[in-house]
Amino acid sequence: MVKINGTEQDIAGKTVAELLEAEGYDLLKVAVELNEMILPKAQYGSTALKDGDTVEVVSFVGGG
Repeated sequence: MVKINGTEQDIAGKTVAELLEAEGYDLLKVAVELNEMILPKAQYGSTALKDGDTVEVVSFVGGG
């Protein structure tokens, strides 16, 4: 199980990019923290999630 924004999900083996696409995130408007470290966008497609990982996804919202 992988903890995504505080919720356990059975997605071990998927890449970060696959997770973001499945959840409907815009890859250009998010930042991802994997196990308390910021993950560079260039690594989203090559980083596979493992059991016990913790992922925090932060979306950027514009406004004034």
